[in-house]
Amino acid sequence: MTSYLKLALVGRPNVGKSALFNAIAKKRVAIVDEAEGVTRDRIYTLCDFFGKSFIAVDTGGIDPRSKAPFNEEVKKQAELAIEEADTLILVVDGKAGVTLLDEELARLLLKKQKKVVLAVNKIDDISKSHLIHQFHSLGLTKIIPVSATQNWNIAELLEAALSGLDEKKGEENNYPKVAVVGRPNVGKSSLVNYLLQDDRCIVSPIPGTTRDSIDVTLIHNEKPYIFIDTAGIRRKKAEHDVVDKFAAIRTQEAIERSDICILMIDAVEGITLHDKKISKSIEDAGKGCILLINKWDLIKGFRMEHCLQGIEEEVPFLKHCPKVFTSAKTGRNVDEIFPLIDLIVEEGKKRITTHQLNAFLVRAMQLNHPPMIQGKRLRIYYMTQVDVNPPKFILFVNYASLLSDTYRKYLYNQFRKSFAFTGLPIRIHTKDKAKESRKKKAENRLTPLPESVYQREKMAETLDEQEDRLEQLQAFEDEDGLD
Repeated sequence: MTSYLKLALVGRPNVGKSALFNAIAKKRVAIVDEAEGVTRDRIYTLCDFFGKSFIAVDTGGIDPRSKAPFNEEVKKQAELAIEEADTLILVVDGKAGVTLLDEELARLLLKKQKKVVLAVNKIDDISKSHLIHQFHSLGLTKIIPVSATQNWNIAELLEAALSGLDEKKGEENNYPKVAVVGRPNVGKSSLVNYLLQDDRCIVSPIPGTTRDSIDVTLIHNEKPYIFIDTAGIRRKKAEHDVVDKFAAIRTQEAIERSDICILMIDAVEGITLHDKKISKSIEDAGKGCILLINKWDLIKGFRMEHCLQGIEEEVPFLKHCPKVFTSAKTGRNVDEIFPLIDLIVEEGKKRITTHQLNAFLVRAMQLNHPPMIQGKRLRIYYMTQVDVNPPKFILFVNYASLLSDTYRKYLYNQFRKSFAFTGLPIRIHTKDKAKESRKKKAENRLTPLPESVYQREKMAETLDEQEDRLEQLQAFEDEDGLD
């Protein structure tokens, strides 16, 4: 993705950069709110403009005099976006007019010797297009009135920003997507920064620093991966404002579009009820999982084995997931993540033949026969795999009601021992053969006969009627002869 043209949106706070970014992307990528300073990190998304592909970059508002939290970090992220961009869009507020900060940013961008287009946003009424003329004082020649909320003049803005630039052909990638998820302040952004060896994400001790989901591409041992840094998932009661709710939605979307999730927990606090809920959401989404116990450098006098035992007893799904004790701050054991990602990716593609599955069933039932329930015994006919990522199987039985939870768990555990599927949730569905046969018979009774059958029956009825008439005529003739 790095070889595409990059278009960065910059401006002072609360001029509608994120709304314009979403309008360019044609989807909701960045969180938009009336509050100032919602966007903090750089957000990238791949866009298309009449067949020309480019990467749009959203940035936080630049205001050197602001007292808002993380102001210096936000400014640094915006400056990095400006440096790496091929073309720039300076966004201003048409209703507010020219401000001192707009003038400072215009001078800064003109010094970069890059193509700069001025987008005068919030022109929600075409009759107010004349408001753009006051912005000629900024010294920018290309000025386009736009309305991000109404998607007005977006194509004209992109044409002005991208015209004259040679398109860079990026390669479509199928890199493994790894979402880093967990509660707030467990070290997700610190891990991503350590892996990149760069301050890509803003890090602070304050919970909730990250708000948007941020995709970054990194290469380890010549193999590319996409890591998605996400906002910390809070309890519903702890989502105090709209931004927190949007952040939670973006994190859930990141889980859905990822291939593997790294669930980070705080070694100091241990696994909490909320961690269990996050692991359940990963399992329900059918994603592979690696458990990262972070901040292990702060733990003294406690053995890893005891910690593992406690986690596996608390959350059964995590028993089959790889676990790494690490410190994102010092980099301890961080490199162990990549072989585990590769392992889970390969496990997700694995297919088991029906012959192997049936052989497994024979062995499992020889070790432990299904119990009798109300005078009936469960009969398992065969098992087959129907899907991958996550692996899905169908178990054909005589009566599904005879498969008790205890025996289901036994088969599940034996299956894990035989085929592993490390780090992946396994879906095993039962199909009731007796029920299927009853359903099929009912359908056969209700299914209408084909038209050809009706035609044959009608012809047969016509022939029968003709024969009856001939017999009647013959009878009348015989009676006349007798007279």
